[in-house]
Amino acid sequence: MRKMQKYIVKDNRIFVGLEDSKRQWKVCVRCEGMIVNQASMPTDYKNLRNYFMNRFPGCEVQVMYEAGFQGFWLYDLLEADGFDCIVTPPNKVTQEKNNKVKNDKIDARRLALNLENGDYKSCHIPDKERRNDRQISRTLDQIQKEIVRTKNRIRRFLDFHGLNDGMPSGRWGPGEYERARGLKLDVFLQIPFDTYFQLLDELTKIRYQLIKKLHIMCRKKRYRVSVNVKKNCPGVGRLSAIRFTLEWGEMSRFTARKRFSSFTGLTSSEYSTGDTVRRGRITEQSSERVRAWLIQCAWRAIKVDPVLLNKYQRVLKNSGNNKKKAIVAVAHKLAVRMRAMELNEETYRIGVIE
Repeated sequence: MRKMQKYIVKDNRIFVGLEDSKRQWKVCVRCEGMIVNQASMPTDYKNLRNYFMNRFPGCEVQVMYEAGFQGFWLYDLLEADGFDCIVTPPNKVTQEKNNKVKNDKIDARRLALNLENGDYKSCHIPDKERRNDRQISRTLDQIQKEIVRTKNRIRRFLDFHGLNDGMPSGRWGPGEYERARGLKLDVFLQIPFDTYFQLLDELTKIRYQLIKKLHIMCRKKRYRVSVNVKKNCPGVGRLSAIRFTLEWGEMSRFTARKRFSSFTGLTSSEYSTGDTVRRGRITEQSSERVRAWLIQCAWRAIKVDPVLLNKYQRVLKNSGNNKKKAIVAVAHKLAVRMRAMELNEETYRIGVIE
């Protein structure tokens, strides 16, 4: 290793593939088309920094790892210490089709090879302030799921104990849950039953506080213009506008309309070869939650904008009365229009085709 450092690595550029997991990092280092070192270490940044400083002094270090459960804190630390870092989407990593063996060591080798060859895609990494603000929106989404889960537990509880007489079998509104809250049960059933409602009340209170924080965030200087543009679009309220702004970031980073369309995941997949063209379901790239918000906004938008309603009706007719496909087409058009409005600093005009 010392001889290799002296003649190949010293004062050269090295390419590091890092495969991260909860307890251990696997590292592969390449230089001049060959593997010069491989290592394992605990997931403590000091170990990684000392590894680069002691093993590769004077080298220009470029690191690549896959985006995952650990977020972007490692990226922040590497960049702060002067190491060039690239975070790549896991589903975009190039690998051999016939490879039947997968482990962290092989993954680190593959990342280092792709980095050296320039065969990779990089994630857009928002600044720390936007990431922190975005977490409020994502926490709200998690709390909403917990509220739905708790409501389902209440209904299943009544079903299991045969206590649902007089309650509707379909969807429940706030009135039905208030009626259920007033039920008097056996003492040992009343305790868990009241616990569910206490949990529901607490989650509802947290949801209200998070929504309030997001409304306050709308007035933040860096988001204000973007939010105002989006909330003028039909079907998009202030809450949806700030959530889109936090998730999408600056629209100027999407240099072409097709790039933004692909990012939303609302474009159709394609499996074509030669003269045969096959288009399938949407690609479902990016965030599932953002697509769900767009669909909700689209349902409201077709009640306001006749152009979007016409789009819905045309796709509905051509797709054999497929409502899902029709509303997805409207959601895609609405998203593209939001981008155009923000980039051109225009106000949405109801009924205008383009």
